Amino acid sequence: MISDFAALRIIGWPWAGEPEDPAWRDAMGAHPQARPARVVEQHRSGYMVAEGPGEGFTVESLPEWQRPAGYRKGSSSAEQRAAVGDWVLLEGERIVALLPRRSAIKRGAAGEHYKQQVIAANIDTVLVVCGLDGDFNPRRIERYLLLVHGGGAQPVVVLTKADKDDSDVQAAVAALVGVAGQAVPVFAVNAKDRDSVAALQPWLQAGMTAVLVGSSGAGKSTLTNTLLGAEKMKTADVRESDARGRHTTTHRALIPLPSGACLIDTPGMRELKPTGEEDLAEGGFADIEALAEQCRFRDCRHEREPGCAVRAAIQGETLDSQRFANYLKLRDEVAGAADRLATRLAQKGDAKVQGKAPGKRTDDRRGRH
Repeated sequence: MISDFAALRIIGWPWAGEPEDPAWRDAMGAHPQARPARVVEQHRSGYMVAEGPGEGFTVESLPEWQRPAGYRKGSSSAEQRAAVGDWVLLEGERIVALLPRRSAIKRGAAGEHYKQQVIAANIDTVLVVCGLDGDFNPRRIERYLLLVHGGGAQPVVVLTKADKDDSDVQAAVAALVGVAGQAVPVFAVNAKDRDSVAALQPWLQAGMTAVLVGSSGAGKSTLTNTLLGAEKMKTADVRESDARGRHTTTHRALIPLPSGACLIDTPGMRELKPTGEEDLAEGGFADIEALAEQCRFRDCRHEREPGCAVRAAIQGETLDSQRFANYLKLRDEVAGAADRLATRLAQKGDAKVQGKAPGKRTDDRRGRH
């Protein structure tokens, strides 16, 4: 295997040369003729990858990725398939393996059956973008942060449209005091002004990868264009009636920045379901979890029980009641998703045992042990 690690480094390769992670070395050793590449675009029809800062090229994916999830034989679940930011091994123009992920941001996919959707992989920072207009919603930001914290990346909240006459930056930052208290940086910027977005540079250094998430119209594409110094991404005005934006970004794409970092732009997401793997204490609600530990009763429901530290904090206005209500809602959603995840894992385990049973019985009949 011969690879140009200097070129790979420009698109986020995490080492100066050969991988230092034993799991990566083992995976590459299993395919000695393959070379690494990074997934830079994901479409319904397949993937585009790159081996350096130039244009990407289309590749053929693994056969099990091409079959519908849940197909009886030889298919893989959605989270086991490559996503933008993933590193894969190529032989010719065909993917032969997916290298282990170092981090990821995931959400529960829409629908009745339990599924996970990987938004982006191998990322250092998640820039949670929210406009200082009708798009501003502290509760939705908390939901994003819950998903981000479980994936191993650093979240940074970016409040765009700080240049608008009707934007109240101080009030918005004050509304996110619970977020800031959890060591999450919060910045208010004019996404069209290069000097304003320079505040994000510590998270966009050479070799780092960041992903932009947020609703349509929040200013992700505008921010991308400013960081690029070129009008590469399509932008559109939001509707005046409700400040909602249109999907100007239609697919996830990884873009090298002049700073040497890589930026993954994503379409707006309106549904943010937990996967069941999240931890509320690590996901931005450590203060509420700590308060609950101080309640007189271990099984306190934080309603009318005597000695409830949570209710006392709300009455003393040191805990926002709406934030607490969102915490309860997310707690129930995470618990429900965790139950569905456990059921799915149990079903997969049973199917694996059943799949092995006929072969075992055949061996027993032949006197093999």
